[in-house]
Amino acid sequence: MKLRTLALAATALFASTAAQADTVILTADAMVDVESGRLVADPVVRIEDGTIISVTTGEAPQVEDAKYVDLAGKTILPGLIDMHVHLTSDSDTHGYRRLAISDERATITGVVNAKKTLMAGFTTVRNVGAGSFGDVALRDAINEGDIPGPRMLVSGPPIGITGGHCSDNNLLPPEYEATGEGVADGPWAARSKVRYNRKFGVDLIKTCSTGGVLSKGTKVGAPQYTIEELTALVEEAHSHGLKVASHAHGSEGIVNALKAGVDTIEHASFIDDEGIQLARENGAYLNMDIYVTEFILGEGEAAGILPESLEKERVVGQTQRDNFRRAHEAGVKMSFGTDAGVYPHGDNAKQLSRMVQFGMTSAEALRAATVNSADALGRAGTVGIIAAGASADIIAVAGNPLADISLLENVTFVMKTGDIYKSE
Repeated sequence: MKLRTLALAATALFASTAAQADTVILTADAMVDVESGRLVADPVVRIEDGTIISVTTGEAPQVEDAKYVDLAGKTILPGLIDMHVHLTSDSDTHGYRRLAISDERATITGVVNAKKTLMAGFTTVRNVGAGSFGDVALRDAINEGDIPGPRMLVSGPPIGITGGHCSDNNLLPPEYEATGEGVADGPWAARSKVRYNRKFGVDLIKTCSTGGVLSKGTKVGAPQYTIEELTALVEEAHSHGLKVASHAHGSEGIVNALKAGVDTIEHASFIDDEGIQLARENGAYLNMDIYVTEFILGEGEAAGILPESLEKERVVGQTQRDNFRRAHEAGVKMSFGTDAGVYPHGDNAKQLSRMVQFGMTSAEALRAATVNSADALGRAGTVGIIAAGASADIIAVAGNPLADISLLENVTFVMKTGDIYKSE
């Protein structure tokens, strides 16, 4: 495969690796069973053609012509999943700096960031927003073996209101007549835009039901789209088999999106009791990016983030973390979404320790980044787990991440679909 050759050359791996064999036997000191939250000693994983065939313990079997990967001293886990990334965005290009970046240049940036993300142990991501369908091109290049990167599910351009957070271009004055490609006002316009995005190959729909932190001129908690508009958008997306992710900070916009039937709520900063109850009733997942506030307030000004956005983040950050704890304690489904691209790609795993700091156990945080996210994607049993029938997406760290979740910030081994991309 072209991808296998490229990845091995790029990472200077040894020439004869398990990635080149049809059958691989992988062993390690321990494995995290993410479903039960316990550590399993001496795992033996048999892989054929990129799929896990069996998971046992003890001595590795002798299989003719198999390649053996011995991760002595390591603990293996399923490849991690990030439900909210922007691979075509960079953390040093915010505010007015974005006006100098063409869609073509952003897509090339995505090639670099895709590799960084994979090397950090994230073998599956959901890209929620990219101009000119750059994320579709990036996904296809990865799938066809042209470049290394995680498995991608992509939304293309987000859909929203005129002047909205995720849909419009609010940085230029009116004489430029700059309108974002995702603008759709009214129920039928929203349906039309869903059909347009589907035509060009998206895997899901991204919308915004409130304002946002990093957009110029939007109030972070103010609702965007009526329930009628959101319902039309969600009905249209679901009719085509597409899930819907809604950016929503404010409580009213969160409730509107949940009443319309969205599948995931992104950010959920000001979620109230009604929103928590609706999320539980609907089985919707929350993706609360509780790490990114540290980058925005610590390094955002130097990265070009606008003063008004810094002020909005000062209001949002701690409230979001407090509500993360409340929602988790209330039993709302939580997946793992970080907003990578606002902060540097490859640092995705830093959020895991914050999830523990603000109420989760290490096992719960790992479930959020594996089996929960796989379920939210509609890929349960195929990614986010080391089990028979799943894709051979396996990472390794030194030590026990159930005891120290920050170990996942230094992944030493990455396998995706049976191919090795990183190894000591």
